[in-house]
Amino acid sequence: MCRNITTLRGLEPEATDEEIEAAVRQFVRKVSGVQKPSSRTEEAFERAVAEIVVVTTRLLDELPPRQQPPRTEPPLRRIARQRAEPTPA
Repeated sequence: MCRNITTLRGLEPEATDEEIEAAVRQFVRKVSGVQKPSSRTEEAFERAVAEIVVVTTRLLDELPPRQQPPRTEPPLRRIARQRAEPTPA
């Protein structure tokens, strides 16, 4: 459905709460068509995010380990890695 949502199952180390929430927010934005919640949509949007975070966390906890890690790195890890890499002189 949305190629921007990264696979979180099988990450080493495991997906963080922040990574799960970021993926959930991307999902809720996609299915709702709400890119930036307004005062009219914020409550429903945030409630959906909170509920889906719980379900997603439980799903990841209950699934068996993957045999291979995901092909792509979550965006938050890419950003952190890029910030940690030394810049060429």
